[in-house]
Amino acid sequence: MKMQLYLLFGFVFALIIATFAVINVGDVEINYLFGTANWPLVLVILGSAVIGGLSVGLFGLIKVIQLQRQVKKLHQIHNEKETWKADQKREIVAEEKVEPAQEIPHERAEDR
Repeated sequence: MKMQLYLLFGFVFALIIATFAVINVGDVEINYLFGTANWPLVLVILGSAVIGGLSVGLFGLIKVIQLQRQVKKLHQIHNEKETWKADQKREIVAEEKVEPAQEIPHERAEDR
């Protein structure tokens, strides 16, 4: 449900940007480091929105990848600890089961 809300919000925001861009039709002068160019304001607004969305998406993707790596490491550490606990438990159980054999007095008498 939360993802659908985000998607709906994204569509509404895109519609607002597109409406704003279509209303502003005039030409604008864009200054680059190496010169200038005249572009329609519609393309400047839409291009800026697309570049902004792509950059936010890229940074979000990088963060998701970092978090996935961290989760993978934490799962590995958790599994190692669980394995260690199981080994310790087996060692304790094995120590309790293996007790030194006690001599039974009547068996000694029979051996004589």
